[in-house]
Amino acid sequence: MPVRSKWQSLPTEAINPATLAIDKLSSADIVEGMLTEDRKMLAAVQREKERIAVGVDIITQALRKHGRIIFVGAGTSGRLGILESAEMPPTFGTSAELVLAIMAGGKNAILKTKEGVEDNYEEGARSMMRLKPTRRDVVIGVSASGMTQFVRGALTRARRVNAKIIFVTCDPHTELQTFVDLTIAPAVGPEVIAGSTRLKAGTATKIVLNMLTTGAMVRTGKTYGNLMVDVQIKSEKLRDRARRIITIVTGLEYEEADKLLRRAHWNVKAAIVMQKSGLPYPRALARLRKAHDFVRDAIGEDVEPRLRELLDGRERAQAVAALAPSQPPAATGAASRATKTATLRSR
Repeated sequence: MPVRSKWQSLPTEAINPATLAIDKLSSADIVEGMLTEDRKMLAAVQREKERIAVGVDIITQALRKHGRIIFVGAGTSGRLGILESAEMPPTFGTSAELVLAIMAGGKNAILKTKEGVEDNYEEGARSMMRLKPTRRDVVIGVSASGMTQFVRGALTRARRVNAKIIFVTCDPHTELQTFVDLTIAPAVGPEVIAGSTRLKAGTATKIVLNMLTTGAMVRTGKTYGNLMVDVQIKSEKLRDRARRIITIVTGLEYEEADKLLRRAHWNVKAAIVMQKSGLPYPRALARLRKAHDFVRDAIGEDVEPRLRELLDGRERAQAVAALAPSQPPAATGAASRATKTATLRSR
């Protein structure tokens, strides 16, 4: 029988032999089957680790040259790009213009599926053109199938200005490999539900994007050790996190950390440099700029030993608590009665 579908041979459209009878399984067996498939997905991502590391280096170099990161995708792939873009400012203190995302169908397609928009090659090109990409930028195309026309149009437009292009797909045999600078293609295999790429393909893609963005942010000084020192302070939870970071790094008490952060205008990096160097806020900022925004270089101190000491102390405290003999029930009861008697007498 002749093959009439151009999608039929795609790995993301294949039928999974392990889940043929999924509609006859119990809830527990469905969950177990999905976990088994997800383990295969993680192994597929593991096989791409060297390419992912190359991608981190490409993005890092672009950021150091004041380039942008631009995600482009459709459907689940598009939403994953938007998620990465949205999470960068609060987590790493980036500007809203540094990490951008284009999705087929625009904002209206984020919450409600708009079928057919992914097939529009020309709209992909136009959407990319509106962002005015340059050779300093990195464009990350995301397409589980590797065939999304909207994404192809956007990447073609970006290539005209010599922007770097990373393509994330779950089809290792995509023909776009010769067109882009780097292809990252975890071969996750057939989905639990045939063609439902929000499952293994979506999870694998999210893991890859996490590594690309997080790795690049770490490499450009957005953390001190693994502490979120560029966090944007816009809620009480984040103010608390900032205070705790300061107490960990500087040894200040919680209330003193709050006072320091207020003097530093809630800039965690500046607060650390101020406390460690004795410099006022403007000069602390200048020292950070000179150190290319790396706290370690600005103060000449590695935070890892302090973090390890903190963790070791907690582990020792937990071990002591676990080994401490519990009070016998009788003694507990006697102590309780004594306490109650003392309380009554005090009245």
